[in-house]
Amino acid sequence: MIELNRKVVHMTADDRLLIKAVETGLPVVSRPYAEIAQQLNISEEDVILRLQQLMDNGAIKRYGVVVRHKELGYTSNGMVVWNIPDDRVEELGKCIGQYACVTLSYRRPRRLPDWPYNLFTMVHGINREEVTNKIEEIVEQCNLQDIEHTTLFSTRRFKQRGASYTQEDTRSENKNTTKLRVVK
Repeated sequence: MIELNRKVVHMTADDRLLIKAVETGLPVVSRPYAEIAQQLNISEEDVILRLQQLMDNGAIKRYGVVVRHKELGYTSNGMVVWNIPDDRVEELGKCIGQYACVTLSYRRPRRLPDWPYNLFTMVHGINREEVTNKIEEIVEQCNLQDIEHTTLFSTRRFKQRGASYTQEDTRSENKNTTKLRVVK
């Protein structure tokens, strides 16, 4: 059982095995669900039906590919941090998040007095100038001219992948012990 935005979702052991089978990506074969079904000893139809049920009940929000943006020519990205009045974060976060160049948007707690920012958004572009222009467009279109913000440009990519919720935690001190990350 997990709690999602105050909604409790009951998950079976089979649901967790299915999530584990798809969270690292689908096999690149003509019938990926059939291959997963064979691994789990269930039918292809059951895989598709159970994935749809997990999406319908909110356990899976969506799934798709993780695009390696640098390989596609998007060599610049900036984390824009915003100091938005608390009563406007939801409204302005939705406005900012509607832009295709924004790939994530998270509200986080401020760390006063040193860190006043409470909304974090990632903006991608071909170069810094394009990222800066996109941010200026967002500022204008969302009426953010009076909102304090700064852009932290990435200088090196260490890791890029989707989240993993069922894989073994390889940081375990005791290598004979398996620890699983808990979905909360």
